[in-house]
Amino acid sequence: MRTYSARLTNNFDGEWELFVVTDGLSLNWPEHSFERVGPVPTVQERADVLAALGFAVVDGAGWAWLECPAGPMDRVELLASVDVQRNDGAA
Repeated sequence: MRTYSARLTNNFDGEWELFVVTDGLSLNWPEHSFERVGPVPTVQERADVLAALGFAVVDGAGWAWLECPAGPMDRVELLASVDVQRNDGAA
């Protein structure tokens, strides 16, 4: 089964958003905004959003976190990613 990458990150306003990188244009990637700066969305919240978008975390996969500093005095952006697959079994 084909896998995709789901990503959780802060948008320009610092709010958490989740999107799935698919083969299409980025404008068409499935996405969801949690509309909050904190706290970080829980694993269950992320799983629920992925299910609503038609995806599920691949068995055995876990969220990997990466810190993306823009500069020594700038706000650090966090990015988490996990492998997902479509819920409907489509490729």
